[in-house]
Amino acid sequence: MIRVVVVDDHELSREGIAAILASEPDIEVVGTLPDGAPAAAFVADNAIDVVLMDVAMPVVDGITATAQVLERTPQAAVIMLTTLPDDEHVREALRAGARGYLLKTCSAEELRFAVQAARDGRRWFDPLVLERLAAGFAGLNPASSGGVDEPGEVPEVLMTLTQRELEVFREIGRGRSNAEIGETLFLSEKTVKTYVNRILGKLGLSSRVQAVVLAFESGFITRASTTPDVESPNVNDRR
Repeated sequence: MIRVVVVDDHELSREGIAAILASEPDIEVVGTLPDGAPAAAFVADNAIDVVLMDVAMPVVDGITATAQVLERTPQAAVIMLTTLPDDEHVREALRAGARGYLLKTCSAEELRFAVQAARDGRRWFDPLVLERLAAGFAGLNPASSGGVDEPGEVPEVLMTLTQRELEVFREIGRGRSNAEIGETLFLSEKTVKTYVNRILGKLGLSSRVQAVVLAFESGFITRASTTPDVESPNVNDRR
C-alpha cells in the first residue's frame, strides 16, 4: 500500500486529488494539508511514501516544504503540482529533491502512474514540463570554467566515460531519445539503451533528467551547442 498525503492550499484541488487517489486499491490517502508548514512533521509522523505538493502556497511554499520534508524524511518521494510550469520553479523543485512535476490538469491515470513511479524511486513529468526542461536547462549556469566548446575538452566529473559514452551523453544532454541517438551515432536502439544505463551508473545518476542537468552544469553542453528542434527527454520511461 502506498501511503500518500496531498498538500495544497486550494480545497477543491486538494480534496479532488485525494478523492482520485483514494479510489485506487494500492493507494491510501493518509491525510490532506492546506499549507506546506506542517508537511515535514506530518510525513515523518505518518510514514508517508509519496507527497503531492502544490508549488504556490501562502505560508510555506512547496519548494521550501519539499526541502524540509526530505531533510527530515529522505526516503519519502515528493511530486510537485502546479497550474502552469515555471522554469525557475521546475529547477528549484529538482534541486530540492522532487521526483516529479505534474500539472493539475493531468489525467487520473497520469496521477496514479506518477505516484507509483515515485514510490518505486523513478521520476514522472508532465509532457509540457519535459519540453521546458529540454530548453530550460540550457539556461542553467555552467561551471565557472565556462562552456566546453572544443571536442577535446572534458569536465573532470565526466572523465570516467569512454569517448563513445561521451558522445551518447552529449546527445542525452541535447534531449534526444534513444531512437534519435541511435540514428545520430549509427547505433541500434538496444545498444544505446545499454550505453545510457552504463553512463548513469558510472556517474551515479538515477534518471535522464539528472543527466541533462549535469550536462549543462558541468559545461559539457552549452546553449550554443544545442539545436532548436530538440525534443524533450523521455524520462518517464525506464532509462
